[in-house]
Amino acid sequence: MTNHAAHLFSISTGSAEPIYRQLVDQVKRLVAAGQMAPGDGLPSVREVAQALALNPMTVSKAYSLLEMEGVLARRRGMGMEVAARAGGGQSATERAELLRPTLERAAMEARQLELDSDTVLSLFIQILKEQA
Repeated sequence: MTNHAAHLFSISTGSAEPIYRQLVDQVKRLVAAGQMAPGDGLPSVREVAQALALNPMTVSKAYSLLEMEGVLARRRGMGMEVAARAGGGQSATERAELLRPTLERAAMEARQLELDSDTVLSLFIQILKEQA
């Protein structure tokens, strides 16, 4: 399952956003998009830490926050799973808000590179079409 952890999460070590927050946001997006359903298990803290070369406390902090927010539930002796009510029926607006931190970082980088909004939007549209 370690290999699964490496494909499930993508960490940007150079980001200003803390790694635990990146993990939290990614799990929320996966659940909101229906890519992870209630009852789906997550890789263990140890598996994620090993696969991504992270401190296990970082992964544990992310999982604990997700549990406190009701996104994940702890299964006795089995690890964490997506909670029964997690992400159910989120509106497009609520799902779009999960994208906001990523877009804010991209906007900041675009400003640093002195790119105009038309160039950035054109590139974003191109990327969306490539991913479809």
